[in-house]
Amino acid sequence: MILRRRAAVLCLVVSLLLQVAGSLFQPASAQSDSSEPDTTSGSGVASVLQVTGLLDPIVADFVMSGIRKAEDQNLRVVTLQVNSRGSVLSDDALNDFAAAIADADVPITMWIGPSGARAYGEWVDLASLVDRVGVPLGSRLGNAADTSSLDSRFGTPWGSERSRLVNDTVGSEQALEFGYASYPAPTLGDFLVGLGDLGVDSQAVDSSTQLQTQVRLEAPSLVRQQLHTAASPPVAYLLFVIGLALLVFEFYTAGVGVAGVVGAVMFLLGTFGFAILPVRWWALALIVVSLLAFSVDVQTGVPRFWTGFGALALLIGTLFLYEDPASMSWIPMLVGVVGISSMMLSGMPTMVRTRFSTPTIGREWMVGESGTAVEPVDPDGVVEIRGALWRARTNRATPVARGELVKVASVEGLWLEVEPVDGAARDYRERRSSSVDD
Repeated sequence: MILRRRAAVLCLVVSLLLQVAGSLFQPASAQSDSSEPDTTSGSGVASVLQVTGLLDPIVADFVMSGIRKAEDQNLRVVTLQVNSRGSVLSDDALNDFAAAIADADVPITMWIGPSGARAYGEWVDLASLVDRVGVPLGSRLGNAADTSSLDSRFGTPWGSERSRLVNDTVGSEQALEFGYASYPAPTLGDFLVGLGDLGVDSQAVDSSTQLQTQVRLEAPSLVRQQLHTAASPPVAYLLFVIGLALLVFEFYTAGVGVAGVVGAVMFLLGTFGFAILPVRWWALALIVVSLLAFSVDVQTGVPRFWTGFGALALLIGTLFLYEDPASMSWIPMLVGVVGISSMMLSGMPTMVRTRFSTPTIGREWMVGESGTAVEPVDPDGVVEIRGALWRARTNRATPVARGELVKVASVEGLWLEVEPVDGAARDYRERRSSSVDD
């Protein structure tokens, strides 16, 4: 009964995730048909769409939905507040996104902010399609590829000035000098004030200028934000490896527990992220193989060849997992490689043996069983009983050499106490008992 309930919970969680993803990525026409266009509510309103992280299908859908809504509501202008280091969209999806900007009925502008923000890679070419670009102090624009990913219908982004932005970046002053930005824009308010010719109203108040147009800041919904976070390189990696490790742990235990449900959800979210990000599939396969290699030695708790192979495969797979522009810092790499290796080397075997040593399973049957010493037991070592490896220590301080036959004398917690089949020390009480019988 409990097993069926836990399986039902897992199926429910997976179903909800699939429904959310399906509703998020339904065709644009289906989304826009859900409400009638509002031609009056947007009077005197400027929309600011906040874009952070890599440009992926989730962010692209959010921006295009925002542009469609602005057109339906007759907004004055749409400003993209960008802090992104590139795009993971396919060429076709990127051109569809560019078309939504270039063909919009409402003016589109871009402000690379706040200070310290970046607009790299494909954002260079996209910036050439908007009506205004603002680069505050501390922000950078550039690192474009040698050739543009946009179709020829969009022309040559920035013309001859594009070469300055190839594998290089410009700041606020250079952006003004070379014509990428039209005027200084240290803050979002300053940038919007300069859009008077695009319909943004402002009024001089004493020595400053005050916006008269209402500004509406818009960010992705909570569901979009969570999925966008799951599709970020470090989060997708950690979700995948931790989820896979929990599934391996659940494989060695009875029933479907909390670890299995949590691991399945994390594994699915990590897989969702990998489906969006540019992943080297051979590196991903190495990570999966590494967890399988670790699992070979999990139950014994004895590091052998497969443990070393698993650690090496996990390290190589982690280092080469992503292609540009996706990347990870050393912190999530260290957490993944060292954390999973330590978990598989020490923590996981202890948990597995603890669960299998409960009274409902029991190991009293092992007392009296014979086996072979895999390594010397003096006083601790490893023995093989019925094809399984176990940690053992000597009984009555009788050492056992490698390859000798042993017999299980008792079971103490997670350890077996063994003695050699021949030549074991005898208890004095046994000797006294035998002499009395004679």
